[in-house]
Amino acid sequence: MNTSFQNKVAFVTGAASGIGFATAKMFAEAGAAVAIAGDHEKSAKAAADSLTQAGHRALGLRCDVSDEASVAAAVDSTVSTFGCLDFAYNNAGVHAPSVETADALAADFDRVIAINLRGVWACMKHEIRQMRTQGGGVIVNCSSQSGLAGIAGLGAYTASKHGVIGLTKAAALEYARQGIRINAICPGTVDTPMVAKAMADHPERMQAVIDDIPLGRMGTPDEIAAAVLWLCGPGAGFMIGQIIAPDGGYTAR
Repeated sequence: MNTSFQNKVAFVTGAASGIGFATAKMFAEAGAAVAIAGDHEKSAKAAADSLTQAGHRALGLRCDVSDEASVAAAVDSTVSTFGCLDFAYNNAGVHAPSVETADALAADFDRVIAINLRGVWACMKHEIRQMRTQGGGVIVNCSSQSGLAGIAGLGAYTASKHGVIGLTKAAALEYARQGIRINAICPGTVDTPMVAKAMADHPERMQAVIDDIPLGRMGTPDEIAAAVLWLCGPGAGFMIGQIIAPDGGYTAR
């Protein structure tokens, strides 16, 4: 990644660890000021501190994406601190327990939809309001390989990630002529804390998923971050409402 984001501002949710932090770090190393938003204020600020100690501009914020008021406050804090909002990566998400549909709990379904789908909607809503005011910007939403293919036992997660793709396409068409580019990525299985927890909870099921990756390995957070930054850069200037799948070939079949 050799694109410069000097004097630009990025907002990343779910950014205290994993793919989110890797993306925030890559933005910072490319010159951008970065707002690291996470559902736990302490971890978000610790992640931001690690970047400021390395000489970058970073802000740690608590942001519960299932709470629209929390999202609005985080976006407002980003703009008041850094002056604008050029890029947003809506990365925050959760898994649900692996269970067949007939045995699933409504509470688990509602939680996954609230964070993975309504959370992306709330983030886009407030990011777009700022970008519309300033005359442009770029948003990347995080779907999943489960947004392109079904995985048995992950009905709620699959539904939420399919929904992210639909939201992305609709919003991309609404704002293309206002200088706001919106796309999505669909990561495959990536070596993150969330996947590590899934491995611990359901080792046989998760190992089967990993064994089914054509490339023969999990992805790395940096590989996903690089795709996000490319979508935000000038090289992707003609990309509107597109879905990129860095998944090791999982959805190529």
